Amino acid sequence: MGKDTILNILILGMDGYIGWSLALHLAEKGNRVTGIDNFSRRRTVEEIGSWSATPIHSMEKRMQVAKANYQERIRFHEGDLVDYKFVSDVIKSCKPDAIVHLGEQPSAPYSMIDVAHAVYTQQNNVIGNLNLLFAMRNFSPDAHLVKLGTMGEYGTPPLDIPEGFFEVEYNGRRANMMFPRQPGSFYHASKVHDTFNIMLACRIWGLRSTDIMQGVVYGTRTNEINLSENPDLCTRFDFDEIFGTAINRYTAESVIGHSLTVYGKGGQTRGFLALVDSIQCLTLICENPPAKGEYRVFNQIDEVYNVTELAEIVAKVGRRNGLAVEVAHVPNPRHEAENHHYKVEARHLRNLGFKPTRSLEQEVGLMLEDLTPFKDRIKEKEQVIDPKTTWSNGQSLEEGIQNYSIRQNTRTTS
Repeated sequence: MGKDTILNILILGMDGYIGWSLALHLAEKGNRVTGIDNFSRRRTVEEIGSWSATPIHSMEKRMQVAKANYQERIRFHEGDLVDYKFVSDVIKSCKPDAIVHLGEQPSAPYSMIDVAHAVYTQQNNVIGNLNLLFAMRNFSPDAHLVKLGTMGEYGTPPLDIPEGFFEVEYNGRRANMMFPRQPGSFYHASKVHDTFNIMLACRIWGLRSTDIMQGVVYGTRTNEINLSENPDLCTRFDFDEIFGTAINRYTAESVIGHSLTVYGKGGQTRGFLALVDSIQCLTLICENPPAKGEYRVFNQIDEVYNVTELAEIVAKVGRRNGLAVEVAHVPNPRHEAENHHYKVEARHLRNLGFKPTRSLEQEVGLMLEDLTPFKDRIKEKEQVIDPKTTWSNGQSLEEGIQNYSIRQNTRTTS
């Protein structure tokens, strides 16, 4: 299967930041794209009092605009992955060559709010993923599962991080084993559960999967998305403390004159990847599937920075563009090492042909350009930027049960 092969691709979570961007790119390349979503990201962002910095259309309007460009190459079904019948019906009708699984609750802070949000995160992510695996086994056993995991599964170990597996010697015996997982939130733990369930399904059922340990994604543009040329196709952009990644948050803070919120000492080091390059990598993976029964792991990052270095780059680019940008350290709401070793192996995607599109500085310049017209929209929700959700939040059992019941009822009636 090569880059010129037309694929039938199912995207789970097509309404999201990466999902919508990927759908447009794959359709532009001539593939047949089917998407599903239950719009939970829109609801959870609204729940915390925020919205996307870039105004996004309803899915009905999005599909009208997309179909004007891609006709029947792009389709959509509304539904929930925790509904096994829905998942099975879509897979039976779609007959996908590849399934890109982006349809999970993606926020570590959200999962740490209270028992209700932790249970919702793990129930949504783990059960949805299990439903998908069984539906694949029963109705699409040759499809390639492209599963979005996170570099956060590994934590920050005092060792270099390999791509999924490493060689271990113990008591004179050697073996190639999965690198230890050390999740730092209930969200990250849900991803670790997914990893083990997928690996098991490949081993016992002969499914094939690429499990992607992706770094922090940032950006406003892809080859198909340019806000100045076609704002109707833009993807969402979150900047709040719950869903806004560090660099997306920093750029939004820059355009409204809010200090860049560096958590704690600022030595937390992570891998970063532009949205346009996340899309490039996911496309390469779809075009180059593993063998039947193979479970493989790709680390998907480009550049590595600590969060202070990241803030300083954003501040430098902002000042160059006439913005008065200041960097401020705020108490760290998370339970994490703030100074640590971080070296990541990421060879597989480069071996498939991945080449970064732009430098981080170039990308930040474009982000500031794209976000400036929405300065007032970001300013209106400025209160959601500073961190309020801590890893040590306490809650009574009664409050937790009440909140959990509210979430369940909301899910049923939405």
